Amino acid sequence: MQIIMPKLGLTMTEGTITEWVRAPGDAVKAEEALCSYETEKVTLELVAPADGVLGEILAPAGTTVPSGAPVCEFRTAAEARRQPAKASQATSNSITSQTLPVAPLPNVPAARSGRVEITPKARRLAAQWDVSLDQVTGRGPNGRVQAIDVALAHAAGQPATATPPAAEIDATPLARRIASADGIDISEVQGSGPDGRVTRVDVEDARRKARPARDHEVASPLAHPTTQAPQHAVRSTPHEPPLGRAEEVIPMTGIRRVIAQRMSESAFTAPHVTLFTEAEATNLVSAHAQLNLELSPENKLSYNALLAALTARALREHPRLNARLAPDGIHLLPEINLALAVDTERGLMTPVLRGVDRLTLPAIQAGYAALIDRALVSASLPEDFADGTFTITNLGAWDVDGFTPIINPPQAAILGVGRIAEKAVARDGGVVARPMVTLSLSFDHRIVDGAAAARFLQRVKQLVERPLALLLT
Repeated sequence: MQIIMPKLGLTMTEGTITEWVRAPGDAVKAEEALCSYETEKVTLELVAPADGVLGEILAPAGTTVPSGAPVCEFRTAAEARRQPAKASQATSNSITSQTLPVAPLPNVPAARSGRVEITPKARRLAAQWDVSLDQVTGRGPNGRVQAIDVALAHAAGQPATATPPAAEIDATPLARRIASADGIDISEVQGSGPDGRVTRVDVEDARRKARPARDHEVASPLAHPTTQAPQHAVRSTPHEPPLGRAEEVIPMTGIRRVIAQRMSESAFTAPHVTLFTEAEATNLVSAHAQLNLELSPENKLSYNALLAALTARALREHPRLNARLAPDGIHLLPEINLALAVDTERGLMTPVLRGVDRLTLPAIQAGYAALIDRALVSASLPEDFADGTFTITNLGAWDVDGFTPIINPPQAAILGVGRIAEKAVARDGGVVARPMVTLSLSFDHRIVDGAAAARFLQRVKQLVERPLALLLT
């Protein structure tokens, strides 16, 4: 039988194989991962449909496969028993008629076998930390060495033990997953949660300290991936690399390709206009602090949750901004589904929270926290990115004031939020210092007139300056 590239949702047309975690001839159990693949925004695993043996790989890593096309051959356990594998076999004109050698599951650690199975991330960490793979005991499938195995071996200066010290650490499940994926010894992470529990924020702080800083900006998914070179890339001409160093090529596949396509579609199709205004944030800062006094540490509100609630209120009053352009006209959308731009290791993503105007502030915070947590560990679901009607992008944490975000098509507009910073402002004939924030609204002039966009931005400003208006339904 052949295993095909699935079709998830109405919009998926293809997927890109990112890594094969099994080799031809490997025996696998039902629901065990065979490979990982990437769609526009999500990385998922293709699993075995039953106990059996992986056959020929038809789509190597890096191959983009249309939905419904085969990616590999697979024999169930029953088929494997009926057709014993042979060491050699004449080439057949029919792919489906081939049989492949069966390799039993090893019962010994990978370090003691002739061939050490190791994930690409673990191999990079081993090279970076000068850890001998022969001294690492893998605890992954079939004794496969994972990043956490290398990290533990490096931290201990000896082979990783069967019971890692991390098992005794009080940490949230998400914190453990992120630490494992990034090769971080969670036992060395200082916890900030209740009773010293290690949280996602603690692991991310440890990750930033453990390697060269990479700003996790929250930005428009279209604003700059193709205009700003990665910090580690060498800017040069193809024929004259500086100092003999070779250029790094980042393949335009998966998310990177989608970002480029959507940025071009938006920038060169939608006539963008960006409006700027400044709002005094004194009451916003005060409301944020007072509300968090009533909440437990793990449920504290972010500024993004407050801004989402304020924006949803303004959109309900100005429905022309909650719209999209279709061949038959402008569609005013009944639901207010706010996308929040988030930077991840795989690229900029915009998870969507639905019906924000009907949610309480704690529900908005919890909803976005869950979406962001999944995005950061590449565990997002396809529906996490569907049906967005408006996008918010916040660069305030990186001392950015105003900017020109690019619209996330087919939406009508996107709101950019800058930092909250004290500035000198005129009040009652004098000059005083007040916390101010710049709001930047980019809109599609085919859908929204300038005056309508200005009225919406003015309303957002009013709500930022008087956030208690949210209490008036």
